[in-house]
Amino acid sequence: MTKKRCREKEILEIIENDARLNPQQIAAMLEMQVDEVVRIIREMEEKKIIAGYFTVINWDKVGEEKGSAIIEVKITPQRDLGFDAIAMRICRFPEVKTVRLMSGAYDLVVYIEGQTMREVASFVTQKLATMEHVLSTATHFVLKTYKLQGTLVEEDGEEDRRLMITP
Repeated sequence: MTKKRCREKEILEIIENDARLNPQQIAAMLEMQVDEVVRIIREMEEKKIIAGYFTVINWDKVGEEKGSAIIEVKITPQRDLGFDAIAMRICRFPEVKTVRLMSGAYDLVVYIEGQTMREVASFVTQKLATMEHVLSTATHFVLKTYKLQGTLVEEDGEEDRRLMITP
């Protein structure tokens, strides 16, 4: 691995764990110049290696009702386009948060959010299931989220019972 690739990987690992860190903090952690960190991050954003930044929010604690679901979608791939064309059409809906091509019984897994469970159900029945090339769907409503993107969103007050490993 080249030195540049190594630096990129180090920066990616840092911001993946905490995107709030600024270039000065990252530079200090890696013993690099700030302008070099800024340049590397900008290049990775332009190349879509860094595709975006987001915040994990526990909407239950805000008192905001949200309905969300994981939908398994079976589709007929299109000639010369495969699964990509239909997946990109699904991505364009504002309710859709994530779309992934999967192996197994279903082709795509789609994560969606709405203001209510009824709104989510309506999206599936009126928009997703009726799309051309969609053969079937299986909807799983999210009842509670404990961990999201590596972050605990629901603390249970229980202490960490893992054994500490020391050299």
